[in-house]
Amino acid sequence: MSLPSAIQRNLKIPAIAAPLFLISGPDLVIASCKAGVIGSFPAMNARSSEDFSEWMEKINKQVTSNHAPYAVNFSLARMKGVRLDTDMETCRKHKTPIIITSVGNPAPVVEDIHAWGGLVFHDVTTMYHAKKAADAGVDGLILVCNGAGGHAGPLSPFAMVEQVRTFFDGTIILAGAISSGRGIRAAEILGADLAYLGTRFIATTEALAEEAYKNMIVTEKTDDIVYTNAISGVPANFMRTSLNAVGLDPDNLPAPDGPFRPNLPDGLTAWNAIWSAGQGVGLIDDLPDTAELVSRLSKEYQSARQLD
Repeated sequence: MSLPSAIQRNLKIPAIAAPLFLISGPDLVIASCKAGVIGSFPAMNARSSEDFSEWMEKINKQVTSNHAPYAVNFSLARMKGVRLDTDMETCRKHKTPIIITSVGNPAPVVEDIHAWGGLVFHDVTTMYHAKKAADAGVDGLILVCNGAGGHAGPLSPFAMVEQVRTFFDGTIILAGAISSGRGIRAAEILGADLAYLGTRFIATTEALAEEAYKNMIVTEKTDDIVYTNAISGVPANFMRTSLNAVGLDPDNLPAPDGPFRPNLPDGLTAWNAIWSAGQGVGLIDDLPDTAELVSRLSKEYQSARQLD
C-alpha cells in the first residue's frame, strides 16, 4: 500500500469524492474536504480560465492544512491547446496538492506538477493504459473498473487491482460501484489505498446536478443502468429512465460513428440531457448533505473494520 502521509493525515476515511463533469463545484469540494475526504472537480466545469481562477481562490481560502486535500481534474485531450497551460499556471500558483489526469497521456505534465510538489493520479480502464501511465511517472493510478459511472472500464476490480500491484508501487485508487463505507473497506482489503466515489456524491445537497437528476439517482436501481458506447462514442454507464426521457430506446440505441463520435438525434448530448450513474446507484436512497454522508460512510467503514 502507498498513501503519502500528507494525504493520509487529515482523512476521516480513505476516499475521494470523484470529479463529476458538470456536477462538482467549489461547494462540493469544500464540503468534502472539511468532512474528511478528498474533494475534487474537473477544471472544465468552470466555463473559462477566469472562472476557474475564481473557483480556485474560493477553495483555497476555505480548505486549509487542517482539512483533507483537494484535487483538480484535467481532461488532457480536451484541454490541450485550449486551457491546459493557463489552468496549469493557476494550479501552480496555488500549489494544488493533487492533479487527476484523464483522457490522454499524462507524461507531458508530470514533471511540471511534481515541480510545485503536487501529485498526479491518472484515470485508467485497461491494463495497457495502467502500464503506460506508470511508465510516465504518475504517483497514483485510478482504476475505473466495471460498474463505475461515466466512462467505466470492462475489468473486474478483483482482476485489475492485484495485477496492477505487481508492477506499480504507487497509490492505487479504485472506482466502480462503491457507495458505502463497507465498499470503501473492501477496496482497501483488495489492495487499493483509496476508494473513488462518484455516483454517491451526485445525490448530495452541494452537488450542482439538477434536482431531477438527483432524484433519479435515488429512485433508479442497479438493473436500470445501461452500459453502452452509443451516447458518448465510448462505453459508459447511463440511467435507463434518463434515456427514455429523451426519446431513446435503451434496447435499440444508434451505433456511434466512431470513438467519441456518437450518432444521436440533434440536440441530444451525453451528460447534459442524458444522465450517467454507476451500478452503485442501487444503494442510494436519500439526498444528504456532504457532511452527513461522510459521517455515515465513516460509521459503516469503522464497523466493517471491526469485522477484520
